[in-house]
Amino acid sequence: MTKPAMDSAAATPLVEASGIVKRYGPTVALQDGHLTVLPGESHALVGRNGAGKSTLVTILTGLQAPDAGTVLFDGEPAPPLGDRDAWRRKVACVYQKPTVVPELTVAENLFINRQPEGRGGFISWRRLRTQAAELLDTWDVHVDPDARTAELKVEDRQMVEIARALSFGARFIVLDEPTAQLDNREIERLFTRMRALQESGVTFLFISHHLQEVYEVCQTVTVLRDARWITSAPVAELPRGALVAAMAGEVITEQAEAERAVARAEVPADAPVMLDVKGLTGESYADIDLTVRKGEVVGLAGSSGSGKINLAESFAGLHRPTGGTARLGGEQLPFGDVTAALRAGVGCVPRDRHDQGLVFGMSIGDNATMSVLDRLGRYGFVATDSKRRFADELIERLDIHAEGPDQPVSDLSGGNAQKVVMARALASEPRLLVLINPTAGVDVKSKESLLARMDNARQDGTAVLVVSDELDDLRRCDRVLVLFHGRIVAEHEAGFRDHDLVASIEGVGPVRGAGNGATSHNGPAAKEQGDNRG
Repeated sequence: MTKPAMDSAAATPLVEASGIVKRYGPTVALQDGHLTVLPGESHALVGRNGAGKSTLVTILTGLQAPDAGTVLFDGEPAPPLGDRDAWRRKVACVYQKPTVVPELTVAENLFINRQPEGRGGFISWRRLRTQAAELLDTWDVHVDPDARTAELKVEDRQMVEIARALSFGARFIVLDEPTAQLDNREIERLFTRMRALQESGVTFLFISHHLQEVYEVCQTVTVLRDARWITSAPVAELPRGALVAAMAGEVITEQAEAERAVARAEVPADAPVMLDVKGLTGESYADIDLTVRKGEVVGLAGSSGSGKINLAESFAGLHRPTGGTARLGGEQLPFGDVTAALRAGVGCVPRDRHDQGLVFGMSIGDNATMSVLDRLGRYGFVATDSKRRFADELIERLDIHAEGPDQPVSDLSGGNAQKVVMARALASEPRLLVLINPTAGVDVKSKESLLARMDNARQDGTAVLVVSDELDDLRRCDRVLVLFHGRIVAEHEAGFRDHDLVASIEGVGPVRGAGNGATSHNGPAAKEQGDNRG
């Protein structure tokens, strides 16, 4: 953990919010918001979904005014709400959902609406590229200015957004769930860049549901609960149990955690094989052999380049492998056709609920039932009453906190939005449920609820395939298969040691099926990954 850049006793707060109140009609979104961020620190803002974090961020970034309370930057009042240029010089937010224009280049995104002019008032493309290269170099962002932004990795896109914010003069950056779509290695690179930027005078407000990240990268933490400020404290002085208690409003003891542990019966050895994969080969994986039995949960783990996500998406019809076979319930699984895969009995929670999981212009009911409309009517007509009843059942089953099926899905918190995606995946009563990063960017309570739905599916006899970088997700699995450079290299039974799984993911764990006396990977693949780490 890095140290604050300045002595807290001597530093004037870079950002100070006091007594913030925000109401939307009868709903109190924030009743008592407080935040004090010192220059050069990484300050965590945590709380369950609905705690008021997003509301506070919209006020800190000038998107809306508080009903009461004050916001100061460097001891001075915040700019008027309509002065967007002044706000850009103070603060910027990098959201989970990209704010860059994907079809434009990096350089064009960095200077959008402020491109340098040449003769005749036309854009000087040479100066644009030169200024972009200088900006990226200043902040040590290793991205080609001419690269199309849509082709960037998530971590590089985030750094481009940070560089753009810094180019306006802002030195206070809000990172909203920046690690939700990153694997462990990408997360570590992001944290390394954050530390370097801190040393250059940049201050971060770090929002994350992954508490371990708070302890890794932040110096101070502020907790909101039920729209109120609960506490602010140095991270080093706040044990994890106390932090969870502040967020949840309850003390969670080791005994309570043990009582919450899921009772898991072993999958019978004679349970029928639901998914049978042999020699499957695709763009980023090769010679994959795996089985998932009825009522079994199998995890797929690995680094970002392991091929695990591409493999899982292939089963959901998103990709067409170049070789091998996959049979679901004894029948050939269709590839490259999402609708055909759905008809074959595959339900899927995709990796990104924003771009792949939800239609934000539609209601909760529309989103939850779109995979089963053929069951809710005949001859292309959908019975409204049937659709509403079915949607109500899904809302109750998934414990989605909403006004009803007609509420726009865009109104929901991240955890409830993810529950809608899960509801749609379960609506078709799939024989195979594919979950890709199912708990990314959700709070502790929503995470437990989503994992409980996975357990229920298992108990109902559904075969479940889980792709995740979260150890909490993988611990619920009967087996975890580890991919390394597109091949399965290790298998861990339930009850695995975290260290052993992480070692396999990093390419230094025991070979699959090698037993207790297994040797570590020490061939070219392991050397390549080791070189990348260095």
